[in-house]
This record gives sequence, structure tokens and C-alpha cells, in this order.
Amino acid sequence: MKHAILTGSFDPVTSGHENLIRRAAQMFDRVTVVILANTEKASGMFPPVDRLRFCEEVCRTIPGADALLWGGLTSDAAKELGARFIVRGARSGGDFDYEYNLAFIMKRFDPALETVILPAMPELAAISSTYVRDLLKYGAPLGDAVPEACREDIAATCARMNGQ
Repeated sequence: MKHAILTGSFDPVTSGHENLIRRAAQMFDRVTVVILANTEKASGMFPPVDRLRFCEEVCRTIPGADALLWGGLTSDAAKELGARFIVRGARSGGDFDYEYNLAFIMKRFDPALETVILPAMPELAAISSTYVRDLLKYGAPLGDAVPEACREDIAATCARMNGQ
């Protein structure tokens, strides 16, 4: 069974992420969305447990997909799950360069790990978690920037966090 992990902070999950999960699920028997603690970023808008719930809502609509929280190294998550592939998305050439270099780092941790970099679909390339957080911050409609499966939950969770 070919098992891949798709890693990120997912703060929050976007329609671009959903598209990557769907495409990865067509390539692999199982795809696990791994929500990582990112030391490069602040703690985030949403607590990890909320990010996990949003991702689980999306994964329920995709056969072979599931989600979990992980506080350690990506290579350790892959090893524990028995995954030999890491799926990453790239919205631009800059993203690709970053992911390409990260793939070399992953090889240092585990030479058997393969990284698959999927380019974003053109219509989704401008959507990022930062963009979605800005929409939420200013009370703008989320529209199709986030998956339908978790759109209401994301908006309601944000409203609760802001005391509304």
C-alpha cells in the first residue's frame, strides 16, 4: 500500500490544500494530512485542535484521507505511519525552490523518503492561509477560499474566538 503524508500548519486549511489532498489521494492508497507545529511561525490564529478538526472535516469527503496532529519531525511522522512519500504543494517558483531544498533535507533524515511536489492549480495559486486569515480578520466572506466541508466551522470558530 502506497502511503503519503501531506504536511503543513493548515492555519486554516484552504481550498488549495483540499485540492492537493484530493490529487494526492488519486496517486496514493492512503494520504495522511499531518498538522505540524512550525517553529518558523507564531502559534497561529487557530489552536492545533481546531486545525485538526477542520482538516478532518475535509478528509471525510476524500476516500483514503485522514488527519492527525504531530509535534515532531516530519521524517519521524512518516516513519511512524509507514509512509514513504511526502506530498508538498508549490504555488510559485519561490515555493518550488523552498520545497526542492526541503526535499534534500528530508533525504538526510531518511534516504528512503521521496518528496512529491505538486504545482498549485492556477485558479488556486493566489489562495493561502495568510489570505484566509486576512479575510477572517476583516470579516470578509470566505467564499471558495476554504473548503465547503469546513467553511461554516472556520467562520463560527473565528467568531467564538473573537467573542461574537
